[in-house]
Amino acid sequence: MREAVIQKILDEKVIAIVRGYTDEKCLKLAKALHAGGVNLMEVTFDQKSHEERLRTVRILKLLNKELGDKMMFGAGTVTTPEMVQMAKEGGAKFIVSPDMDPEVIKATVAADMVSIPGALTPTEIKQAYVNGADFVKVFPASNMGVSYFKAITAPLSHIRMLAVGGVDGSNVRDYLAAGAVGAGVASCLFKKDWIKAGEWDRITEASKNFVALL
Repeated sequence: MREAVIQKILDEKVIAIVRGYTDEKCLKLAKALHAGGVNLMEVTFDQKSHEERLRTVRILKLLNKELGDKMMFGAGTVTTPEMVQMAKEGGAKFIVSPDMDPEVIKATVAADMVSIPGALTPTEIKQAYVNGADFVKVFPASNMGVSYFKAITAPLSHIRMLAVGGVDGSNVRDYLAAGAVGAGVASCLFKKDWIKAGEWDRITEASKNFVALL
């Protein structure tokens, strides 16, 4: 399963990052993204309380039940091995973190899910890889710029890196050319106002336009 998920990410190149929406809106958003050609979606954990984390698990279960045959879903903002297990219960296929925690990476791999920890410096990126990460989320990418991404991918070309943070239609091609194998994005695919207004067609159209760039 892990190899299939890895290949899916390499083929699709884009992961939609979804944070802070209700079960129903997440499902409608996923359907709109899928209609536009985006088939990988990260649902982030809310760290405020255990109840909020359970809500993320519930959303993952709903998404997998309704769209698991069409899309792959993962969990984001995973910061502990316990959260890895919660995500597994929800049917997550990949685990995304804001940081590089060896215990989270190892727990993810042991649970047969794809590991995508966050890192910024060459040392962090290498350590993520050494500890078993399948991809490394270079975050926040835009704060450092495409030139930084190109500089670090040159000596670390054996490590699969995703550009996350400030990546959109205006620069995603530059990041790919600089060595990224894909990107995690949000606002360039959907706006809060669009979701609030139920303008799902606009999300589908934005997704189609972004996918066309890839």
